[in-house]
Amino acid sequence: MASQYTEMVFRLLAAVLVGGLIGLERSYHGRPAGFRTHTLVCTASSLLMLVTVYEALWFVPQVSVRVALDPTRMAQGIMTGIGFLGAGVIVKEGMSVRGLTTAASIWITAAIGILMGIGFYFPAAVATALTLGTLSLFRWIESQMPNQSFSHFSVRFLREQAMPETDLRDLMKRHGFKVVSLIYRMSGERRYFEYRGVLSTVDETNVRKLSETLRDSGSILEFRLASTGD
Repeated sequence: MASQYTEMVFRLLAAVLVGGLIGLERSYHGRPAGFRTHTLVCTASSLLMLVTVYEALWFVPQVSVRVALDPTRMAQGIMTGIGFLGAGVIVKEGMSVRGLTTAASIWITAAIGILMGIGFYFPAAVATALTLGTLSLFRWIESQMPNQSFSHFSVRFLREQAMPETDLRDLMKRHGFKVVSLIYRMSGERRYFEYRGVLSTVDETNVRKLSETLRDSGSILEFRLASTGD
């Protein structure tokens, strides 16, 4: 029995590890579903599989006849319904996507509730501790590690005063940005010239510094910087 409990802990910790590693890669590249989201989803999936693998520990037939039981059918129905609930907390605000970690926490909470409901208390308790650790400790780890931040930008000039592309790229580079994509646009009956694109940086404070430089530039009529995030 003790060895089985040890194996459960090992499997859950392994899920936290591999989910966290994948999430780190996603967080570094500035993707909405990052470190904690991947960790929670991987842990929840591992947790639900324990229901089937260790069925003999939580289900004991009350009669001396053979009972055919498929515990995953009810779990599938519950998790499908919770999926719709989780989708409701994901919100797109402009270029940003928020609520993915909340949706993942709802999903793993449902998984823990399933284990509590069938009386599989030990892995449910371990998963609860791991979930709380992921949501609190991993938040701090995520804030300390370097990651790429993406911003959508647009800069408008009078056509005759438009900044050359090489100067624009140099300006972005001096402020710690890399131009990921660039679009050119003429508007206002050819009176205005506009650059639009996506920037990346490893320091989010560069967005503020760049906005101050653009604000003080006399040749720029208007600009827009919109950071993306989870």
